[in-house]
Amino acid sequence: MLNVQVQAYSGAGARAVERCDLLGLPPHSSVADALTRTYLTPAHKSAIVQTSHWMREAGMSARTDPAGNLIGRYEGLHENAPALIFGSHIDSVRNAGHYDGPLGIMLGIECVAMLAQAGQRFPFAIEVIAFGDEEGSRFPTAMLTSRAFAGTAPVDALAICDTDGVSVHQALGEFGLDPVAFFEARRDPNSVIAFVEAHIEQGPVLEAEDLPVGMVTGIASQLRYRATLKGMAAHAGTASMNLRSDALTAAAQCVLAIETVGGRLPPDLVATVGRMVVIPNAPNVVPGEVRFTLDVRAGSQEARNRAADDICAEIERICSERGIESLVEQMLDLPPSPCDPQLSATMLAAIHACGVHPRPLVSGAGHDAMILSSLCPTTMLFLRCKGGISHNPAESVDPADVQIAAEVLLEFIHRFAAEQQETNLGA
Repeated sequence: MLNVQVQAYSGAGARAVERCDLLGLPPHSSVADALTRTYLTPAHKSAIVQTSHWMREAGMSARTDPAGNLIGRYEGLHENAPALIFGSHIDSVRNAGHYDGPLGIMLGIECVAMLAQAGQRFPFAIEVIAFGDEEGSRFPTAMLTSRAFAGTAPVDALAICDTDGVSVHQALGEFGLDPVAFFEARRDPNSVIAFVEAHIEQGPVLEAEDLPVGMVTGIASQLRYRATLKGMAAHAGTASMNLRSDALTAAAQCVLAIETVGGRLPPDLVATVGRMVVIPNAPNVVPGEVRFTLDVRAGSQEARNRAADDICAEIERICSERGIESLVEQMLDLPPSPCDPQLSATMLAAIHACGVHPRPLVSGAGHDAMILSSLCPTTMLFLRCKGGISHNPAESVDPADVQIAAEVLLEFIHRFAAEQQETNLGA
């Protein structure tokens, strides 16, 4: 049964890659020579328009929810049936690769296209979701739209502002959405059966072991902070070195301290400063203010919290010694998120059925699946990426691997349907 459908749609992998590459170009990117697509921008809207076209072409209806998530739906045997959901995020970091996020969306579309071509429907619907914000590249919070979908968005979500002072409320209105309806994106748990996210590994394990795909067993915990250091701006030529209150030199020392703490055991502990803003950012002015982000992750919530506490203490110590005012605000707290054991067993069996050794992996990166776990059972499939490189224009996947991933996901759907039928018969 599976082989007939896959042969009929043997170009699924190559087509998914081609579509991701197309979405990496203007007008789906805000810049001409690289991919940058942030939440509620014209590039985001353009990507929604193009992806909704592919969804309808595959046999789905398509709509945008109040948070800006694109939702394609392939009806089940009965109207309004609960949905098995596939998806990932359509936004990107700045100067991004083409496959982080969109590849999972394109694979979901390919699976529906194969089912529609074969005329197959199930007692459940299948939906494919392109979440509008996972990366947090525009607003200083991550996974905002999957949190809206799951009903866990922060109460002050609409008041969050980007670096230009534009609030989420204002951006939603400019995008053509009703800001007042944002929280109505919350999905009824009874309308969802499970969530499946296919994603590039963003690491080197699958490539090192020569495997096209792997099964994710869980996602590491994550804390994210925003730090603000305030000194005193001064003339670069007249301010004596020993009298300066230089916010940037304090920030530099803090970054080195963060690196030191992040380098401690356990080996899955990481700490990162990914964004820094220097004010006034002029060549002849001693910086008076610096703002930077801090991201701390570990497989253990205890190890993560201990490292974060040590880092915050180091920032306070360094700034106190230098006469710099400091403020560290927590922006995000994501606990470890294990994948659902039963869904993982189904994914493992699907990988094995497609002739691949089912390699279990823990994800050090955050994903929308960890947010959806509060709404429904979740599982993830990782795809090999060249060199383990991600969040970089050098991000690369092999279409043959993507084809295997499409086959695994289709096999997963059929096994999931069989298990659902057995459960219903036994009820």
